[in-house]
Amino acid sequence: MISWLTGTTAGKMIATFFISMVPMIELRLGLPYGIGFGLNYWVALPVALLGNMIPVPFIIIYIKEIFKWLRGRHKKLDDFISKQEKRASDKRPTVEKYGPLGLLIFVAIPLPGTGAWTGALVAALMDMDLKKAVPSIFLGVCIAAAIMTVITFGAIKIF
Repeated sequence: MISWLTGTTAGKMIATFFISMVPMIELRLGLPYGIGFGLNYWVALPVALLGNMIPVPFIIIYIKEIFKWLRGRHKKLDDFISKQEKRASDKRPTVEKYGPLGLLIFVAIPLPGTGAWTGALVAALMDMDLKKAVPSIFLGVCIAAAIMTVITFGAIKIF
């Protein structure tokens, strides 16, 4: 199965899409994966963007209820959920100070603990309007993609 994911264009696109959807690694690994395994940049970019953005509205709308449900059903997950909420709450002052622009900047920085998933969690915990949060997160992801593109092509030239 692994050879199929690296041996065909469709497989590379599917892998790029799903890697970009994974929390914490998101587009930061999905885009370099697609490019590194031979996808044309103009194919890898929209696939990675789409994979990274699909979870965002669902996180903003449903994460509070999901956390509540998980806490009620699985007490062992309470610590994990609390850590996620705390991590998102730590980012809250910046986002509150600058609003949607703060959310955009937070998501745009391609470092661990930033990105679309955490940005969506911050927006959800702040009860930010979906119509403000999603465009801010999308623009932040686009900026992160630009940064990752520069890093990826720089690394390819070096190696």
